[in-house]
Amino acid sequence: MSENEKKILILGVGNILYTDEGFGVRVAEELDQKYQFSPNVEILDGGTLGLRLMGPIMDADYLIIIDIVLNEGAPGDMFRLLGNDLQKACAFKNSMHQTDLLDTLAQCSLMGKVPDDVILYGIEPVNYKDMSAALTPELEARIPEVMETVLKEVEKAGGTYTLRTETNPATEKVYVPRDTSRNSGN
Repeated sequence: MSENEKKILILGVGNILYTDEGFGVRVAEELDQKYQFSPNVEILDGGTLGLRLMGPIMDADYLIIIDIVLNEGAPGDMFRLLGNDLQKACAFKNSMHQTDLLDTLAQCSLMGKVPDDVILYGIEPVNYKDMSAALTPELEARIPEVMETVLKEVEKAGGTYTLRTETNPATEKVYVPRDTSRNSGN
Protein backbone atom coordinates (compact mmCIF):
# COMPACT_ATOMS: atom_id res chain seq x y z
CA MET A 1 0.00 0.00 0.00
CA SER A 2 1.44 3.39 -0.98
CA GLU A 3 1.44 6.37 1.37
CA ASN A 4 -1.10 8.19 -0.84
CA GLU A 5 -3.69 5.41 -0.70
CA LYS A 6 -6.51 5.76 1.76
CA LYS A 7 -6.91 2.88 4.17
CA ILE A 8 -10.51 1.75 3.70
CA LEU A 9 -12.36 -0.20 6.38
CA ILE A 10 -15.60 -1.99 5.53
CA LEU A 11 -17.26 -2.64 8.87
CA GLY A 12 -20.29 -4.91 9.10
CA VAL A 13 -21.96 -4.58 12.49
CA GLY A 14 -24.85 -6.31 14.16
CA ASN A 15 -25.93 -9.35 16.11
CA ILE A 16 -26.38 -12.36 13.84
CA LEU A 17 -28.55 -14.09 16.43
CA TYR A 18 -31.42 -11.60 16.09
CA THR A 19 -32.80 -11.95 12.57
CA ASP A 20 -32.16 -8.74 10.55
CA GLU A 21 -29.90 -7.32 13.28
CA GLY A 22 -27.12 -9.38 11.66
CA PHE A 23 -27.53 -7.87 8.20
CA GLY A 24 -24.30 -5.81 8.28
CA VAL A 25 -22.23 -8.80 9.36
CA ARG A 26 -23.77 -10.99 6.66
CA VAL A 27 -22.96 -8.43 3.95
CA ALA A 28 -19.35 -8.22 5.21
CA GLU A 29 -19.08 -12.03 5.12
CA GLU A 30 -20.39 -12.16 1.54
CA LEU A 31 -18.00 -9.42 0.38
CA ASP A 32 -15.08 -11.23 1.99
CA GLN A 33 -15.96 -14.55 0.38
CA LYS A 34 -16.79 -13.27 -3.12
CA TYR A 35 -14.18 -10.54 -3.67
CA GLN A 36 -10.47 -10.03 -3.24
CA PHE A 37 -9.65 -6.43 -2.36
CA SER A 38 -6.58 -4.27 -2.83
CA PRO A 39 -4.19 -4.14 0.16
CA ASN A 40 -5.64 -0.80 1.31
CA VAL A 41 -9.07 -2.36 1.94
CA GLU A 42 -9.97 -4.33 5.06
CA ILE A 43 -13.26 -6.08 5.78
CA LEU A 44 -14.17 -6.54 9.41
CA ASP A 45 -17.01 -8.37 11.12
CA GLY A 46 -17.59 -5.86 13.90
CA GLY A 47 -20.44 -7.85 15.41
CA THR A 48 -21.35 -6.14 18.67
CA LEU A 49 -17.78 -5.27 19.69
CA GLY A 50 -18.41 -1.58 20.46
CA LEU A 51 -15.33 0.09 21.97
CA ARG A 52 -13.12 -2.82 20.93
CA LEU A 53 -13.44 -1.47 17.38
CA MET A 54 -11.53 1.72 18.24
CA GLY A 55 -8.18 0.45 16.93
CA PRO A 56 -9.38 -0.56 13.47
CA ILE A 57 -11.54 2.57 13.17
CA MET A 58 -8.71 4.90 14.17
CA ASP A 59 -6.38 3.20 11.66
CA ALA A 60 -8.81 3.84 8.78
CA ASP A 61 -9.01 6.90 6.54
CA TYR A 62 -12.34 5.90 5.01
CA LEU A 63 -14.93 3.99 7.03
CA ILE A 64 -17.87 2.23 5.39
CA ILE A 65 -20.32 0.83 7.94
CA ILE A 66 -23.10 -1.60 7.03
CA ASP A 67 -25.92 -1.99 9.52
CA ILE A 68 -29.65 -1.85 10.07
CA VAL A 69 -31.19 1.51 10.90
CA LEU A 70 -34.57 2.74 12.04
CA ASN A 71 -34.93 5.71 9.74
CA GLU A 72 -38.71 5.83 9.28
CA GLY A 73 -38.51 4.05 5.94
CA ALA A 74 -40.22 0.96 4.63
CA PRO A 75 -38.65 -2.41 5.47
CA GLY A 76 -35.78 -3.01 3.05
CA ASP A 77 -35.18 0.68 2.27
CA MET A 78 -31.48 1.51 2.05
CA PHE A 79 -29.99 4.77 3.27
CA ARG A 80 -26.57 6.37 2.80
CA LEU A 81 -26.03 8.34 5.99
CA LEU A 82 -23.35 10.82 7.00
CA GLY A 83 -22.80 13.18 9.94
CA ASN A 84 -25.92 14.18 11.85
CA ASP A 85 -28.13 11.78 9.87
CA LEU A 86 -25.84 8.93 10.89
CA GLN A 87 -26.08 9.96 14.55
CA LYS A 88 -29.87 10.21 14.42
CA ALA A 89 -30.30 6.82 12.78
CA CYS A 90 -27.84 5.07 15.12
CA ALA A 91 -29.22 6.58 18.31
CA PHE A 92 -32.15 4.22 18.74
CA LYS A 93 -32.18 2.21 21.94
CA ASN A 94 -33.61 -1.04 20.59
CA SER A 95 -30.21 -2.25 19.48
CA MET A 96 -27.50 -4.01 21.40
CA HIS A 97 -24.72 -2.31 19.44
CA GLN A 98 -25.63 0.89 17.63
CA THR A 99 -25.35 3.28 20.55
CA ASP A 100 -22.01 1.58 21.22
CA LEU A 101 -20.97 2.41 17.67
CA LEU A 102 -21.69 6.11 18.22
CA ASP A 103 -19.82 5.97 21.55
CA THR A 104 -16.90 4.30 19.79
CA LEU A 105 -16.79 7.00 17.09
CA ALA A 106 -16.99 9.66 19.82
CA GLN A 107 -14.11 8.04 21.73
CA CYS A 108 -12.05 7.89 18.54
CA SER A 109 -12.75 11.59 18.07
CA LEU A 110 -11.61 12.34 21.62
CA MET A 111 -8.39 10.45 20.89
CA GLY A 112 -7.95 12.71 17.87
CA LYS A 113 -8.34 10.08 15.16
CA VAL A 114 -11.60 9.58 13.30
CA PRO A 115 -11.58 8.58 9.64
CA ASP A 116 -11.90 11.53 7.25
CA ASP A 117 -14.95 9.90 5.73
CA VAL A 118 -17.55 7.89 7.69
CA ILE A 119 -20.44 6.51 5.66
CA LEU A 120 -23.18 4.27 6.97
CA TYR A 121 -25.16 2.14 4.56
CA GLY A 122 -28.18 1.31 6.64
CA ILE A 123 -31.14 -0.80 5.73
CA GLU A 124 -34.52 -0.61 7.39
CA PRO A 125 -35.15 -3.97 9.07
CA VAL A 126 -38.25 -6.12 8.94
CA ASN A 127 -37.56 -7.96 12.21
CA TYR A 128 -34.67 -7.35 14.58
CA LYS A 129 -36.20 -8.66 17.79
CA ASP A 130 -36.80 -12.38 17.20
CA MET A 131 -33.93 -14.73 17.88
CA SER A 132 -32.94 -16.44 14.63
CA ALA A 133 -29.78 -16.86 12.57
CA ALA A 134 -31.87 -16.24 9.44
CA LEU A 135 -32.38 -12.87 7.84
CA THR A 136 -35.93 -12.12 6.76
CA PRO A 137 -36.49 -12.95 3.06
CA GLU A 138 -36.83 -9.21 2.30
CA LEU A 139 -33.37 -8.40 3.66
CA GLU A 140 -31.76 -11.58 2.35
CA ALA A 141 -32.84 -10.43 -1.12
CA ARG A 142 -31.19 -7.01 -0.60
CA ILE A 143 -27.68 -8.37 0.07
CA PRO A 144 -26.52 -8.26 -3.60
CA GLU A 145 -27.68 -4.65 -4.07
CA VAL A 146 -26.02 -3.48 -0.85
CA MET A 147 -22.82 -5.29 -1.84
CA GLU A 148 -22.80 -3.49 -5.22
CA THR A 149 -23.32 -0.16 -3.48
CA VAL A 150 -20.45 -0.82 -1.07
CA LEU A 151 -18.19 -1.89 -3.96
CA LYS A 152 -18.90 1.43 -5.71
CA GLU A 153 -18.04 3.26 -2.47
CA VAL A 154 -14.75 1.32 -2.26
CA GLU A 155 -13.88 2.38 -5.82
CA LYS A 156 -14.78 6.00 -5.03
CA ALA A 157 -12.41 5.88 -2.04
CA GLY A 158 -9.55 4.49 -4.14
CA GLY A 159 -9.82 0.78 -3.47
CA THR A 160 -10.06 -2.01 -6.03
CA TYR A 161 -11.46 -5.52 -6.03
CA THR A 162 -11.71 -8.59 -8.20
CA LEU A 163 -14.17 -11.44 -8.16
CA ARG A 164 -12.73 -14.51 -6.47
CA THR A 165 -12.05 -17.54 -8.65
CA GLU A 166 -10.29 -20.87 -8.26
CA THR A 167 -6.96 -19.05 -8.64
CA ASN A 168 -7.70 -16.52 -5.85
CA PRO A 169 -10.08 -18.33 -3.48
CA ALA A 170 -11.24 -16.92 -0.18
CA THR A 171 -9.32 -17.96 2.88
CA GLU A 172 -11.19 -20.52 4.86
CA LYS A 173 -13.17 -18.91 7.65
CA VAL A 174 -15.77 -20.35 9.93
CA TYR A 175 -18.95 -18.29 10.07
CA VAL A 176 -22.16 -18.95 11.96
CA PRO A 177 -24.25 -20.29 9.09
CA ARG A 178 -27.36 -18.43 7.99
CA ASP A 179 -30.52 -20.45 8.41
CA THR A 180 -31.72 -20.10 4.83
CA SER A 181 -34.34 -22.85 5.15
CA ARG A 182 -36.64 -20.19 6.53
CA ASN A 183 -36.38 -18.27 3.25
CA SER A 184 -37.09 -21.16 0.92
CA GLY A 185 -40.78 -21.43 1.69
CA ASN A 186 -40.36 -24.82 3.40
